[in-house]
Amino acid sequence: MSMNKRSKRKLLVVMVLLGMALASVLALTAFEENLLYFYSPTMVKNGEAPSERKFRVGGLVVAGSVERATDSLLVKFDITDNAESMSVEYRGILPDLFREGQGIVAMGAFNGQNIFVADEVLAKHDENYMPPEVADALKAAEQQ
Repeated sequence: MSMNKRSKRKLLVVMVLLGMALASVLALTAFEENLLYFYSPTMVKNGEAPSERKFRVGGLVVAGSVERATDSLLVKFDITDNAESMSVEYRGILPDLFREGQGIVAMGAFNGQNIFVADEVLAKHDENYMPPEVADALKAAEQQ
């Protein structure tokens, strides 16, 4: 009879461990899918950015590239890492510090026409601040 209790206890421990392992795998998979990796325009042009899911892209807003629609909140602009540039579309209210020459980070994905459509555009509150990812991308582009 004690053997039967011991077997049940072992089975219970094994089941709990398997359940914990399965929960860990599912949690890590969900976490990985929800990460928004950062890419520079050069990395995007080289095909390193995902085409089927959201990611972050950053760079300097190109002077003279900002186009605002007169009848909606649609804004089109280009960003650059001083090596490559790419176009971004955003529908919404831009941060107060958004301007040409400013370092920004945009979160979004490519649409069917290979245009990056941003869901969110971030610009830091201090005008001298540049997001670390953008600064690193600019340095990497200068070295090429």
